[in-house]
Formats: sequence, C-alpha cells, structure tokens
Amino acid sequence: MTRALYAPQSPVYSHQVPVVVHTCRHLIFHYGELVLKGRNRHRFEARLIDNIRAKFHHMAIRGIRKLTGRILVEFDSDQSVQTLSDAASRIFGVANATPVHVVGPSFDELAAAVPSLLDGHDFASFAVRCVRAEKRFPLTSQEICQRIGAQVVQLCGARVDLTAPALTVWIEVLSHMILIGVERIASPAGLPVGTSGRVVALLSAGIDSPVAVWRMMQRGCEPVLLHFHSAPFTNLASQEKVMALAQALARWHAPLQLAMIPFAAFQQEIIARTPESYRVLLYRRCMARVATQIAHTVRAEGIVTGDSLGQVASQTLSNLAAVETAVVMPLLRPLVGMDKNEIVQWARRLGTYEISIEPHQDCCNFLEPQHPATRSRASDLVRAEGALDLPALVERTVAGAVWHAVR
Repeated sequence: MTRALYAPQSPVYSHQVPVVVHTCRHLIFHYGELVLKGRNRHRFEARLIDNIRAKFHHMAIRGIRKLTGRILVEFDSDQSVQTLSDAASRIFGVANATPVHVVGPSFDELAAAVPSLLDGHDFASFAVRCVRAEKRFPLTSQEICQRIGAQVVQLCGARVDLTAPALTVWIEVLSHMILIGVERIASPAGLPVGTSGRVVALLSAGIDSPVAVWRMMQRGCEPVLLHFHSAPFTNLASQEKVMALAQALARWHAPLQLAMIPFAAFQQEIIARTPESYRVLLYRRCMARVATQIAHTVRAEGIVTGDSLGQVASQTLSNLAAVETAVVMPLLRPLVGMDKNEIVQWARRLGTYEISIEPHQDCCNFLEPQHPATRSRASDLVRAEGALDLPALVERTVAGAVWHAVR
C-alpha cells in the first residue's frame, strides 16, 4: 500500500493512510538527487549508507548492498513494516523506500511470492509497476506487469486501475534477484546529512528557526544548535521548548549537539550603553559573533538563522544587511523568501508547530524597544558597539554555554 509519510505536495504531514501490519526482512532505498552526482558520487553514497546504518542502529543489520541507483538493506530477522517505514521516511538523500521480499531471478519465483505478499491486504483496485534493470530477463516490463496483474485478479478479484489504485505492486528485476513489495515510503530527498559540511544554527523557541534547521539538513548540512536565553530574567520555558524542538529535529538525524547560551549579561550591557532603537539589531550582531566563535571551535563553515524578509522590524532588507556585516563566514537564511503561512505549513509537517506555539519569553523580546529601527546602516551599529567591550563579552558568553547531546 503506498504511503506518503513525507508529502511535500501536501500542506500537512500525514499519517492518515491505514497500514496493514506485517513484517519484512529487506528494505530497498532509491536515490533522490544523488543520481545527478558525477565522479564524487561515491562520497555521497558512503555517507548515505552511514546515515542509514545509524538510523537503524537499534536493529541487527545483516548487510547493506550498493546497487545501481539503489541501496538494499537486509536485517537479521523480520521487522515490522510500520517500524521500517517510520525510520525510512526520515532519511535525507532518499527519494523513497520500499520494504521488499527478495526472490531469485526467475518469473516462477516471482509469481510464487505474490500470494504471501498480498495476504492480509484488502483492496478493490490495484496496479503493477515494474522496473527491469536487467535487460537480459526473458520478459519485458509490460509482460511481467500483465502476468502478475492477471495473477492478482485471479487471487483477489480486484480490478486494475493504473490511475489511482488502492494498492500498487512494485517489482524490480535486477541481475541476480527480483524485488517485490506493496509499500512505497516517501522520503525527504535532498542530500545525505553531512555531505555539505557543518553549520551552527540559531534555534529560538519560535516557529521559524526549526524549519530553517530542517531545510539545511535536507541540503546535506550537519547542524550544531545554539539557543540564546535570558535567564534568570526570563523563565525556563524557552529552554524547555528548545530541548523539545531539538528532540523533534533529532528524529530526522541524531544525535544533535545543542548549546544553551546565557545572553542576559550581554543584553544588560547593550541596554545600558547603546541607543534603544538599535537594541534588537545589536543583540543579533552579538549573537552572530558568539556563533562565529563557536563555529570555529566545532569546525562549522556557516551560520543559519530563521530570518524571513520583512517579517518583523529587524528583518527588513537594510537591517539584515547591517546585521550580517558582523559575520565573517556565510550567513545562511533558508526561509528568507518564504511567507509566514508557508513556514507554518512546514512546521506542521515536521511536528514542531505545536511545540513552538506554546507561550515562552524570548530573549530578543527582553526589554524590547518601543520604536525599533527599521532602516539601519552597518556604520550606525558599529558606532553604537564602540561603547561595548565586545571581545570580553563574547568570550564570557561562549564560556557559559552548556552543551547537550540530543537524540
């Protein structure tokens, strides 16, 4: 039964399709963007295999085989298809995955596997899809589909529907084996986490930044999460929420490093010594400096924020430009062109929205100015920062970070 656990074409993250609980020993992964890679494709494949092995670390894996455009995983014993599906739907670099039965390279063995494959499935219509990678196989893809289709009709009495079938039989004919399954699990595609390097990501307790982190993971980045808090002047709600958000993100790739960074002392200096209208922008520039120093320590090559152009006063084009002059490495803003409704839809799909909307005290709202600057210049902010001992404040803030490993 086809399942869209991850459905980019849908506005919500959906688990609504009922699943017949059964078991399987093999799982075939089909590449997404990796098929476009050239001579360095082996590096992406190696990282994808490592990530697959890590995702299924709690299961005994007998072997992982790299096939043409595919990766076949064999487990020591039969596993729940539901469990396999839940894990496979959260692996970046994979377009889709199918729990399969593996039979010998003959049509008779393929036909013999069909009755047990369909056992327990209730469907009124079906389709058979076949990919014949082994061109020496004596039957064409169409002939295989016709013969297996006739067998399914005889077994179940269901009608053929090639447009919107209730169940699809997936067949792949390879050189030394045939794979057959009835589940196709959509995965997030993109690139395997780790193939694009490491970044530090500013994770607030709001809606936007978790989505920004996820989108960078989809592009192959390994994130190190940084959360700035204003304790003891604000309560612990933001830290508790950020831990929950980090755990939600770790469902896609774990473990994740999370640093809780005390920012209140830095803010007090900014409030006492700089113009009120520049407060939030100076907060952001100072966070960027702290993030830069941590990035050098953890060997990250960029900084990620959840900025969306024009969403709030600090995110006007001129303010974004003025803030980023404090950064000496790439500042990545994956949400910059998205509106709030789009970001909310993504947060709902990822399971972070309900966490993010719980009330909390945000560090950037701590003594927020009544009339924030909307069109600042970098020179204005540099002049305001002249009243601060930035190196000492940055050093003290970095030293106060508390690190967590999140799974």
